[in-house]
Amino acid sequence: MSRVYNFSAGPAVLPEEVLKELADEMMDYQGTGMGVMEMSHRSAAFQKILDDAEQDLRDLLQIPDNYKVLFLQGGAHLQFAMIPMNLMKNKVADYIVTGQWAKRAHAEAQKYGKANKIATSEDQTFSYIPDCSDLPISPDADYVYICENNTIYGTKFKELPNTKGKDLVADVSSCFLSEPMDVSKYALIYGGVQKNIGPAGMVIAIVREDLITEDVLPGTPTMMSYKTHADAGSLYNTPNAYCIYVCGKVFKWLKAMGGLEVMKQRNEEKAAILYDFLDSSKLFKGTVAKKDRSLMNVPFVTGDKDLDAKFVKEATAAGLVNLKGHRSVGGMRASIYNAMPKAGVEALVAFMKKFEEENS
Repeated sequence: MSRVYNFSAGPAVLPEEVLKELADEMMDYQGTGMGVMEMSHRSAAFQKILDDAEQDLRDLLQIPDNYKVLFLQGGAHLQFAMIPMNLMKNKVADYIVTGQWAKRAHAEAQKYGKANKIATSEDQTFSYIPDCSDLPISPDADYVYICENNTIYGTKFKELPNTKGKDLVADVSSCFLSEPMDVSKYALIYGGVQKNIGPAGMVIAIVREDLITEDVLPGTPTMMSYKTHADAGSLYNTPNAYCIYVCGKVFKWLKAMGGLEVMKQRNEEKAAILYDFLDSSKLFKGTVAKKDRSLMNVPFVTGDKDLDAKFVKEATAAGLVNLKGHRSVGGMRASIYNAMPKAGVEALVAFMKKFEEENS
């Protein structure tokens, strides 16, 4: 069986060059006589893998020196609790709810303090990003929280909210490393790596150092303190060693491709191919306000559930897999992360044109 074009939202497609390197090193990593999957996280060989991964990520994002990079477990869902546990000093935070994951983060934060929903796009099924230029920011808010790219609904903040001087916290899971970003505009950025960077099972958090203190909410478990992990260089407990290794390979691949400016251009080009077709199609239509469209996740529908199901089934048979939309919204969704080649998007559009001719 030849490789398919995998449009999954996560775990998602990885660069073929990286997969080949992983295969080559599976049994013997650089002459150690063992694979990274079996290597002690306390070994010198693994320490170098960890150090190189962090340095390459710092280079890619130009992370300022006063930010720590943490490789953590527990997925984005654990961060929904870890963030208020560590940052809610005044027990107040403001949340902008633009999708399912921000909604869950907001609900979780309510367990630890007053979590205000200061803006939302729920009134139109999260199909747009609300105006965030003049929000009712709480005077005593510890931070303002966003999910920057909404995987399920296909929206993206093109401009960061005006937080009126309050710290900005962002879940960037599905747009991580898809384009350059100014890390200094955020207090904390985090993302599950399984969408655009590596295999499932890890989160990378980039946290401004002044926020990493022992002053956490009473009852915060040791494992849920950022200071625990920062002080131990992400090695407080056994980390997801293999995942760190794969992410490190992807960082090197991104550097070799020319960095994040080049990835942004590539991603804009790929997204334009698909959006241009959706805008001209008589059968398919996109579901997101044009100004708020994500470069990474593109939801679309025919307007007929049976036809949607037929499309997904026939696309799968044609080697275009994982196009079914999230169970909460239906329809279709193409996730076109960094590792999805332009040829994959072109193949999808060619198939959509054929399907439209046969079904209109």
